[in-house]
Parts: sequence; structure tokens; C-alpha cells
Amino acid sequence: MKITVNWKKIVIGIIIGIIFVAVLIRCNQFEKKQMVSTKGQTYEKAVVTQITKDNLAEDGNRYGTQEVMVKIKTGTYSGKEMNAINPDGTLFGANCKIGTKVIVIVNTADANTSVTVYSQDRTMAIYGFALIFAAVVCLIGGKKGVEAIASLGFAFVCIVYLMFPLMYQGVSPILMSIIVAAFTTVVTLGLLGGYTTKTLSAIIGTTCGVAIAAVAAILFGKAAGITGYNVSDIETLNYVAQNSSIKIGQLLFAGIIISALGAVMDVGMSIASTIQEIHETDPALPASKLFMSGIRVGRDMMGTMTNTLIFAYVGGSLTTLITNYAYDLSYRQLANSYIIGIEIMQGLSGSLGVVLTVPITALFAAFFVTRKS
Repeated sequence: MKITVNWKKIVIGIIIGIIFVAVLIRCNQFEKKQMVSTKGQTYEKAVVTQITKDNLAEDGNRYGTQEVMVKIKTGTYSGKEMNAINPDGTLFGANCKIGTKVIVIVNTADANTSVTVYSQDRTMAIYGFALIFAAVVCLIGGKKGVEAIASLGFAFVCIVYLMFPLMYQGVSPILMSIIVAAFTTVVTLGLLGGYTTKTLSAIIGTTCGVAIAAVAAILFGKAAGITGYNVSDIETLNYVAQNSSIKIGQLLFAGIIISALGAVMDVGMSIASTIQEIHETDPALPASKLFMSGIRVGRDMMGTMTNTLIFAYVGGSLTTLITNYAYDLSYRQLANSYIIGIEIMQGLSGSLGVVLTVPITALFAAFFVTRKS
């Protein structure tokens, strides 16, 4: 069996890849302003070899500090055993035992070198679960699974090395989120479905869907008097804005676009694939019939996808919501708080983008498949 190689596609792909890498390099050629002094501080891996002092209460709750001996595994002091302080806290420190792998802060700014336990070393846990996830996706999905992991990696690169640097340098977060969403959609759906009319329909529907979610969020914010400055961590963001060119007022709405992308993309591809399959089964069906078939399938998906978004937002803010519930706030106080307003804006605007993706994708998919035939 002779295997034909499409060298034209390979060459085009290589050229596009080179251009993309060049753009990433160019976007990251800037110097960040130092916001926190880290002079003389390094974060190193270490392992606990001895507990020299342990303030462990009888009920198992640790208080005060632990004094431990750790063996440094990386950096200048690699291989040396040093005394370390393990501070009590829910956000810092670790419940040290002999053999516990930790991350320590080695401070050489003063005359005497000091070591503090920063946290438990979670590197292996993170990489391990990521590897298990990738293996399961590839095992069940086969070639499509590999392509899904590749598209996920591409999306990560776009967000971290394209969107973040440009936003830091002053580009509109809303504009960047829409561009990255569209770019990610083109690559992801192209990898999973090939560059066909079906994929084109899904790309158009997805891009329109996230744009609608953005517009809906902005309109809701204007009507309800909610801006990107009403978030809980605004003080930290203001400090960041003073030391960079980030337009922090748009970050809330940019986050809504990125959050809705996955659900909108899922709906767009599902509707386009359904119409493609129906057309291949019965090529005589007119565009109007195909459109209505897509709408009927979309109605079944609307409920599950809107629930997906709502539950995702509720889950992400569960601690805040349960705190408000525990304080037993009045309805008027709760309903008109910024926190609840932002949660409602995120859930409803994202869901609106999902719902309107259905008719948009169905319209373009029905038009393209009938025109092609």
C-alpha cells in the first residue's frame, strides 16, 4: 500500500509554526517591573531529615512553629543539611514529618543564612495527575485523544505566552481574550475535525458565541453598575496596575470570555457534526430542514451546557456563597451585592453565548453543506 504525503500541507504547517513561535518570542521580549523584592531569596527543593521541635497539640492541630532539619536538594546549598523554621499557617508551611518533601526559602540577604519551609513539594503530584489525565484521554480517545491533548497544550501556550504578555503591555484584555479564543478555536477544531466546511461552521459559531457572551457581560455590567473594579481582590490589582500597563477594569469581562469558550466550542462542534451527518445520510434534505434538525439537537444540549457553566461558576465561588448564607443576609442586601451580581453576570452571559451558538452554527452548517453538494 502506497502512502502519499501531502508536502504542500506539511510545508505550510511548518511555515505557520515558525511564524507563531516568532510571534511568541517577540511578544515576550520585555522586562517586568519588580513588584516584590526577592534579593537574596531562592526557592529550593528539600527533604525533612529530623524534627527538632514540634508544637503539635493533643487534638492534632498544629500551632506555633516547627523547627526541622532539612537536606537541600537543589541550588547553591545542594546536599547540605540546614536548620529550618516551619511556620504555622493554612496558606504557608507544611505538616512536616521525617521524609516529607518540601519547598524551602533560602534567605541569604542577611549576614546569617536562614531557611524557612514554604510548602510541601507538590511537583510530583501535579505532574503525576497531569500524566494520568493525558494517558486516560489518549487511551480512550486514540488519535483524537492525542489531538485533544495537543490542542489543550496549544491553548495553554496561547494564554500564558501570548495573552498574558500582551495584556501586561497594555493591549485590551477583552480584545485579547476574543482573539485568543478565536485562534484557539481554529486550531483546536481543525486538529479534531480537519479543516472542512463542518469545522468552518463550528469556528464561526464558536467565535460568534464568545463574542455574544462578551457583549452580554458588558451590557449587564453597565445596566447593573458593575465594573471590573468591583472584584474582591481589587487592591492587589490596583497595585499591579500601578506597576504595569494592564487594564484591570477589563479583566473580569475577559475572564468570562475564556470561561465560556469550552462550552461554546463543544456546542458549536456538536451542532456542525450533527448537520454534517444528517446531510450525508440524506443529501436531498434542503438547508431549512437541516437547520431545524440542528436547532432540535441544540435544544437538548442547551440545558446541559448552561448547567455546566452555572455549576462551574458556583463551584468556583462556593466558599464566598456559603459565607453569605451563613451570615443570613437579607434578600435586598444579598441580591444587590457586587459578589452576587458578578456571579449572575458570569453565569447568564456565558449561558447566553452557549444558547445563541446553536442557531448561528446550525445556520452556517446547513448553508455550507447544501452549497457544497
